[in-house]
Amino acid sequence: MTDPAGPTPKETTSYGDVGFSRFLRGVFLSGAGFDNNDLDRPIIGIADTSSDFNPCHRGVPALVEHVKRGVLEAGGLPMVFPTMSLGETLLTPTSMLYRNLMAMETEELIRSQPMDAAVLIGGCDKTVPAQLMAAVSSDVPVILAVTGAMLTNSWEGERVGACTDCRRIWSRHRAGELDQGQIETAQGALATTSGTCMVMGTASTMAVMTETLGMMLPGGASPPSPTGERLRHAVATGREAVALAKRPILARDIVTRPAMLNALRVLAAIGGSTNAIVHLLAVARRAGLDIALAEFDAAARDTPLLVDLKPSGTGYMEDFHRAGGVPMLLSEMRDVLDVSTVGVTGESLDERLAQVPPLPPWQTTIRPWAQPLSAGGALAVLTGSLAPDGAVIKVSAATHGLLQHTGPALVFESSADAAARLDDPELEVAPDTVLVLRNSGPVGAGMPEAGSLPMPRRLAEAGVKDMVRVSDARMSGTAYGTVVLHCSPESAVGGPLALVRDGDLIRLDVAARRIDLLVDQDELARRRKTYEPPPVATRGWRRLYSSTVTQAHEGADLDFLRPAPHLSTEGHDD
Repeated sequence: MTDPAGPTPKETTSYGDVGFSRFLRGVFLSGAGFDNNDLDRPIIGIADTSSDFNPCHRGVPALVEHVKRGVLEAGGLPMVFPTMSLGETLLTPTSMLYRNLMAMETEELIRSQPMDAAVLIGGCDKTVPAQLMAAVSSDVPVILAVTGAMLTNSWEGERVGACTDCRRIWSRHRAGELDQGQIETAQGALATTSGTCMVMGTASTMAVMTETLGMMLPGGASPPSPTGERLRHAVATGREAVALAKRPILARDIVTRPAMLNALRVLAAIGGSTNAIVHLLAVARRAGLDIALAEFDAAARDTPLLVDLKPSGTGYMEDFHRAGGVPMLLSEMRDVLDVSTVGVTGESLDERLAQVPPLPPWQTTIRPWAQPLSAGGALAVLTGSLAPDGAVIKVSAATHGLLQHTGPALVFESSADAAARLDDPELEVAPDTVLVLRNSGPVGAGMPEAGSLPMPRRLAEAGVKDMVRVSDARMSGTAYGTVVLHCSPESAVGGPLALVRDGDLIRLDVAARRIDLLVDQDELARRRKTYEPPPVATRGWRRLYSSTVTQAHEGADLDFLRPAPHLSTEGHDD
């Protein structure tokens, strides 16, 4: 801001007198201790997502202070503002229901408050996608920073961490292998520091995606939350925000189609969360990019799994960081990436990778391209009579023997229905049964992470570890198993899942990229005549959401939040 009296007229509160608006703003800023020397600096907004309801973000206040320090050192004026904080484990029914609300709130606060650039600090699962969506819709330069992952701990002599190990240990408890005392000690051992899940779950995946897209400083995705390196990165982000204010580059000029295609390849190479698919689709559409589900599948087919992290491998995010993090991975993938893309620093990916040393020979977390953890296909997109518009499966976390499977359906109408029946010892279910969960898509339930249904207790106690599961829900990026997700269109809008009945045969053929309901079309037509959609919310955000949310294959964004008219279909100014 070069005018000590205040910002430009479009950024002032409307009182019908621009001069008075500037004067009044100066009055109240003076009362807060600011003078004209402060207001003559680039103003950097810093979004604070700390919340007692989001334990993963308990390190955010320290990050905010270090970003502020970086802004001040670079000659800017930091202004902190709060936004929603979406704590995955404490929101009902799911944090996904509020991703679009946070994106809309963040965009509006960037738009309506006087700032020359913004630093958005996120971390837990849906905060970073929401911030990316807001960033590409904004006319203010934005840079992101994340809380970073937790550090691992040990339990009964075993290295553990949230939350793939949470699921594995809980499954052992359900199967009767661990007693109540053991599960209680495990509860206190799995998440012992600040930060997000330390496996390649959704939080870590979206941090990697953000760095790959160029929306954070290089090396920012992987430093663990409790470390000094995470704090130093926050300081550097504050400095860079001031530089960004002086030589503006907008997020929609960074998140281009080539950058997004790079991200799709990296998503496959890390064995990333299936949630990233629906998030990247939403970000792409906000940026005016036409990215289809089929392009995720094409990228995954040609890209080997290079990162050995749970749930697709054995390691944790701190191992990935020590191995060199995203810069090292991108360097190893250089030949299949578009290195002309430009990030927030103004440098091309080619220039950034020129500074990356060779892959360290002592580490095994990031594999050489020629010696991958497994061949291409960590993620797969399916179509078929059960998902005409697409479904997804994380092949790298599935059971190989179930990737081609035909079995009878056992249908659950909701997550509550599943919870009430799966522990019933009289439940008629066999290892070849296909568990079907419906009414759990965007319209039906806000798309919770309910797709990785637990093994029926009777089968779990008999040693069954995995079954084919199909739903219109999502699953946590930390989860594993042969789970078909995001079936589109969802059952609540009349998709094929709504017509499945107990005993119907369902065929999964991942190699053929198919998921099919083996029921005669005439029978399905008869069933459709009696179909009645479930009731929808009648008030508040849930009503707005259910009446305007798009389907999973379109990113599950709100239909009225399309790109602004001045954006082209490739995310650049006309």
